[in-house]
Amino acid sequence: MENIEGDETDGLVSQTNSISYMPFLKEQGMISVFAALLLSIAVYLVLSYTNSRKNKQKKRGIVADTSGELGLAMRNVKFDYLIREPWPGASTLASLFEQACEKFSEHPYLGTRRLISREVIESNDGRKFEKLHLGEYEWENYGAVFSRVCNFASGVVQMGHDLDSHLAIFSDTRAEWLIASQGCFRQSLIVVTIYASLGEDALVHSLNETQVSTLICDLKQLKKVAAIRPRLVTVKNIIYFEDYEEVDDDVKSKLSDLAVLPFCEVEQLGKNNPTLPRLPESNNIAVIMYTSGSTGLPKGVMISHGNMVSLVAGVRTVVPKIGPGDVYLGYLPLAHVFGLAGEFLFLYFLQLVVMSLGCAIGYGSPTTMTDTSNKIKKGTKGDVSVLRPTLLIAVPAILDRIKDGVSKKVEEQGGMLKKLFSLAYNRRLKALESDLCGVSGVETFIWDKFVFKPIRALLGGRVRFMLCGGAPLSADTQRFVNICLGTPIGQAYGLTETSAAAAFTEWDDTTVGRVGPPLPCCYIKLVSWEEGGYTISDSPMPRGEIVVGGPSVTMGYFNNEEKTKEAYKVDERGMRWFYTGDIGQFHPDGCLEIIDRKKDIVKLQHGEYLSLGKIESVLATSNYVANIMVYANSFNSYCVALVVPVREELEKWAANAGVAYQAFEELCENEKAISEVQQSLLKAAKAGKLDKFDVPAKIKLLPDPWTPESGLVTVALKIKREAIKAKFNEELQKLYQ
Repeated sequence: MENIEGDETDGLVSQTNSISYMPFLKEQGMISVFAALLLSIAVYLVLSYTNSRKNKQKKRGIVADTSGELGLAMRNVKFDYLIREPWPGASTLASLFEQACEKFSEHPYLGTRRLISREVIESNDGRKFEKLHLGEYEWENYGAVFSRVCNFASGVVQMGHDLDSHLAIFSDTRAEWLIASQGCFRQSLIVVTIYASLGEDALVHSLNETQVSTLICDLKQLKKVAAIRPRLVTVKNIIYFEDYEEVDDDVKSKLSDLAVLPFCEVEQLGKNNPTLPRLPESNNIAVIMYTSGSTGLPKGVMISHGNMVSLVAGVRTVVPKIGPGDVYLGYLPLAHVFGLAGEFLFLYFLQLVVMSLGCAIGYGSPTTMTDTSNKIKKGTKGDVSVLRPTLLIAVPAILDRIKDGVSKKVEEQGGMLKKLFSLAYNRRLKALESDLCGVSGVETFIWDKFVFKPIRALLGGRVRFMLCGGAPLSADTQRFVNICLGTPIGQAYGLTETSAAAAFTEWDDTTVGRVGPPLPCCYIKLVSWEEGGYTISDSPMPRGEIVVGGPSVTMGYFNNEEKTKEAYKVDERGMRWFYTGDIGQFHPDGCLEIIDRKKDIVKLQHGEYLSLGKIESVLATSNYVANIMVYANSFNSYCVALVVPVREELEKWAANAGVAYQAFEELCENEKAISEVQQSLLKAAKAGKLDKFDVPAKIKLLPDPWTPESGLVTVALKIKREAIKAKFNEELQKLYQ
């Protein structure tokens, strides 16, 4: 396996070589030995200093000349223009796929594990669990997959689909998902993508609004479709992915008026009746992806072939050198909460990127991923152990769990092992954060082999580049990945409306908390938001609302011109811009950092969206609340709240409950008083039908009222969120401890 160019150990070669020459140096006497060692150290320090300065001075994004609303725009430093295609002639997903399959026809492409046996076990408390015994991966090469795509494409045409008609895919990621979507693209059919967490009402709305006539799904989702069948207006056909289960009789009965076909029958239909392709144009719509955001019915984002291909071209330039020897684990992490369209779309894009580079994709599942996953039969191996991927995508929640699990194990072992781990970790951390005081190549080798190797085996032992999306990755977890898993990690920022990504950290950027420079397929502009106090003239870094422009910006919302006009603008040069509502700042090297959200909507670590204003209005109905501010961030899985209690009500409760106190400030610190207010918030939340994650897990009672004079509320008594966060930052941080 070819190493990533510029790996952190490259700069330490000189010292490693000097150690290998020790027998020769001994013959020259002690003076020569010390001289060689000093020279080796000097060379190492010089190279480290040079690399340190080079990394710190490296420009990753530079100011771009753009039109439209006044702001500060950046582009990727590698290109002085926006790229649109990965190579000439690959202007649509259909052409990109066909050319990649032709180029890599004999290379392995899609792999799925063979099911050996399946059993259901019952625990002592009567609960039943499914356990799978899975075998090795069975592979199809690029040429074979292309034949299947052609067959499926011909099959759906035989089912009566005309140009631009709509088919929906409602399933977790798997080989057939990719085959179905590429088959549709080959016949200029539009794919409507729907993810499981939308809920019944949103699912019905999405299918009816786009007038889907054929729905493609797995057996798990087929049961959901059966439950809403009476509400579906246009669906006539259902194609389901075969599994080890049979279609339930009750499901068959509810869908008896529809044509229900297994995926293999559609492929066979097309194989028996081959049809010439009806290839799309770059500006044709490829996908309508539904995204809910926070409240209300979901919006369908229209994504063209040109949008998707330009993003593939952009991402290809920033991932490390990869090719046919690499293996990517294709799975949808945390499907039940990682169901937001932008993240799902990004996963699909990554499969397109690795396809364009000839990599193999082995499919897995969160429930079978590791040797101890809940569906893996004891004594058999999980997906990563069998596949041993070199490329992997993860979400912060998964990496946090791995980190916490390792930390707990080390703590349990204690003694010398704990000291050894701490020493190794701190030495590698020093190497990452201060190139001048790093560790030698031999020392790195020893730590990796004897301390970190068992941890890396958790992911198969071969991962050399990891991608992270879905939520911000904490600095501690990023460093854990760099050190214990031994791999650089790229973080992406984007939305469904920007074709999933707009910025991407580069593999050699070891800084934390940033999302990298703009991809070469788009500009990122900061536009001042005076009302929120963020301007492009701010010091030390310009700040403002993040606006994305370029060929990867999507076409708008399906059948929703009003919302499209609110979020999208076209400038005098004809470039389309999307206003994200996120607040960012540019670092001197051109990299972007996300620092806030324009609207009071926050995304938790596991992907849930919180509407802070809505929550506050509901919780304010508690008789104990004079004022309240709910706070959340993407690094944690719960929200907290600052509460100014109604003094009379809380003192009345204290008298009845026999709680003694000297001053009201003391009462606000009393654990019983805090619990009483928190219980009242829970009741208000239930009455207001808030979700569980909307309820603050911890609260802080503040004795002093918020007044316009204090600067914490407006004259109209609306809270000033930024002022409150600044004043009570320490209290908020303690609530997460």
